[in-house]
Amino acid sequence: MHRRIIAPGALAAASLLLAIPASAASYSPGAPGIGDPYYPYYGNGGYDVSHYDLRLRYQPATDELQGTATIQARTTQDLSRFDLDFLLDVSEVRVNGVRASFARAEQHELVVTPKKPLPEGAPLTVVVRYRGVPSTKSAYGFTTWHRTPDGAVAADEPESAWWWFPSNDHPSDKATYDVSVAVPDGTQAVSNGTLRSTDAKRGWTRYSWRQDRPQATYLATLAIGKFDITTSRSERGVPVINAYSKDLGARDGAARASVERTGEIVDWLSDYFGPYPFATAGGYVPNTTTGYALETQTRVYYSPKQFAKGSNTSLVVHELAHQWYGDDVSLKGWKDIWLNEGFATYAQWLWSEHEGEGTAQQLADHVYSSHAADDPFWTVKPGDPGPDDQFDDAVYDRGAAALQALRDEIGDGAFFRILKGWPKAHAYGNASVADFEKYAEKISGKPLAGLFDTWLYEPTKPSAGAARSFTATDAAAPLPKSWNQIEAAHGGHGR
Repeated sequence: MHRRIIAPGALAAASLLLAIPASAASYSPGAPGIGDPYYPYYGNGGYDVSHYDLRLRYQPATDELQGTATIQARTTQDLSRFDLDFLLDVSEVRVNGVRASFARAEQHELVVTPKKPLPEGAPLTVVVRYRGVPSTKSAYGFTTWHRTPDGAVAADEPESAWWWFPSNDHPSDKATYDVSVAVPDGTQAVSNGTLRSTDAKRGWTRYSWRQDRPQATYLATLAIGKFDITTSRSERGVPVINAYSKDLGARDGAARASVERTGEIVDWLSDYFGPYPFATAGGYVPNTTTGYALETQTRVYYSPKQFAKGSNTSLVVHELAHQWYGDDVSLKGWKDIWLNEGFATYAQWLWSEHEGEGTAQQLADHVYSSHAADDPFWTVKPGDPGPDDQFDDAVYDRGAAALQALRDEIGDGAFFRILKGWPKAHAYGNASVADFEKYAEKISGKPLAGLFDTWLYEPTKPSAGAARSFTATDAAAPLPKSWNQIEAAHGGHGR
């Protein structure tokens, strides 16, 4: 047997070869968009975020925000550089403890180049130090940072994170959050989840919030101002935290009469959708001029304008239903918006029934009969409406009617098993309309492709026979008492 002798230099060279990836050329930039056809530059490729730690300081008088964001992630490819979605002014970026170079691209991209490329599957810690005046920043001609007389609010859809923290801004990359905000004494900071601590020091008070369940970036919210904060527990033990701006004026009473029923409504929805999926529930009503509500996770955003005509518990039902349909189970892509809005609207129909203000069937009949065959309403496809019609009335109303058609087809037993089983089957994850169709067929034991195609994808009014119990005439069915309150939930998402 001849022993092969390897010189020390050769051993070193061999070790070096083993340490170098097979092809240095395999390292490439992460995509500047996550691949959503509705919003090509939203989100980013090359990594997956698990946690955001945001340590912020905000001065209401000047609208200046300072922050350090620490992002925990993992690479999903051999990565030479990557993007974050962000608008404020950055002073430093570190990747795994080492300074990285950074630059701006497109309208909201922060391009980060680590000192050394990152192999696929590697843990990634990104620290971004920044500051700026969010209300002075815009992208694509709009802003989602809302100034109030005593502070500001970040709440919008399909984007709002860019104005207050760097992120991978797409619902398909969910993460947990720690949000810690220092504000001048006498001002409060409200965010998602549970308030872990408050700490007052030298004229500033720091509020530290934790969201310990996966959350999409657009569902992260921040409200700074002077609030009256109420706390309670639902009958089933869910902690409820609500906040109301102290300057709501005449709308204060109606807002409280609506939002203070959160615990009751969460328990009621649990009968249909299963146990409440988060550690806390609640909402806040800041003194903003916007006209919409948003299902920001565990802490729903409500505009005071929505209570101008009095209380609206149906609106609260809609936004709380999203805690299951949209927040717990989030859409895979923005074309799947029906899974959010159709189901939240149908929850309002069930509440209408509960309140004796019109049955789900009567509401479906009204939707069907109040839109003639040549009404553009029927040209919007709830299953893939396109970015321009993402929040069109048809996504809500035709979308809810699609669920009534499904209920008619498979019967109440299977239908309500689906409503309750879906959030459990995809808990804290993402799903598509196609996934729901498969699930509904599995639970019902019936082929449903034709029904879903008719109600979600055909740009025409379904024939009366497409839903066995729908009104067969174009003459408008009677207007259910609950209708106007239900329609108020559609109002003006986003810009």
